[in-house]
Amino acid sequence: MKKSLIMAILITPFISATAMAAPDNVGCGLGSTLFDGQSGIGPQILAVTTNGTSGNQTFGITSGTLGCEEGGVVQASVAVQMFVGSNLDALSRDMSIGTGESLQSLAALMEIKAEDKARFFSTARAYYDRIFSTDNITAGTMLENMYSVMAEQEALAKYVRA
Repeated sequence: MKKSLIMAILITPFISATAMAAPDNVGCGLGSTLFDGQSGIGPQILAVTTNGTSGNQTFGITSGTLGCEEGGVVQASVAVQMFVGSNLDALSRDMSIGTGESLQSLAALMEIKAEDKARFFSTARAYYDRIFSTDNITAGTMLENMYSVMAEQEALAKYVRA
């Protein structure tokens, strides 16, 4: 994290002020809270770096804190893809045992209803070898495999999104 912060600080003076990105494009989390109200690419880089490395976005989303909205509107497929990409190792661990924080968070992002969560968790465990089909799987392939498995389950097929 220190290297990222130092690098962001060093490159900030060389970035044109016209390269301002749209507000609210750094996500939510500790970085968004720390750099709230600051504009420019430098604070955005620092905010997104802090959000990505501090590992507290799941807490912020589920608790509605740290600039996150518990009931926020997100394009589900993009949110799921981003979450899987950022949490692939944790998902592998949690799916292998059928429980865990990252698996709970994935279920929430996929809008799995309470009555279907037990089935979702047990399916993830039962089909772990199909979902994580190789040791060095990509997030995209893992997600495709998971959706394929879910499509075969009557209770879970309704949650499959492209």
